Amino acid sequence: MPVHLVPMSPERFPAWLERSRDEYERDLIVTGESHDEARRHSAESMEGLFASGAPTALNAVFDLVDELERSVGYLWLGRSGSGAGNSGDDNSWWIWDVLVDEQHRGRGIGREAMNLAEEYARSQGARTLGLSVFAFNTAARTLYDSVGYEPVSVKMRKSL
Repeated sequence: MPVHLVPMSPERFPAWLERSRDEYERDLIVTGESHDEARRHSAESMEGLFASGAPTALNAVFDLVDELERSVGYLWLGRSGSGAGNSGDDNSWWIWDVLVDEQHRGRGIGREAMNLAEEYARSQGARTLGLSVFAFNTAARTLYDSVGYEPVSVKMRKSL
């Protein structure tokens, strides 16, 4: 199913930001953070990445829009230095989040979103595009492997 990127409107952005923060918080809880830690961690991350309260060309949020002009998900990417703790390398870009709404999965939209992310990053001068994926997210890991992403580091933990 063909999709294209549409910059997220200022009217939609606050609801998206809240949704994204909540989804990140839930993922952090799955990985073992307490509810309070996860809430703080996700809030601090979003505040650091969107200090101006809006996306920019170097930290962009798009709706994934299908041929019927329906939003079927979103893509958030930016220069790797656009977030706290990153290198600031102008040539390195990062996919912060990509999501295809559940009812639209299994139709190739995720793969198309990854291609669109590469095109956008390349148009902004990127030479590399990276991402992180939670170990429990096997569907995303399978997609990323299938479109050529390779692990560059592995973060491990043992519960005591």
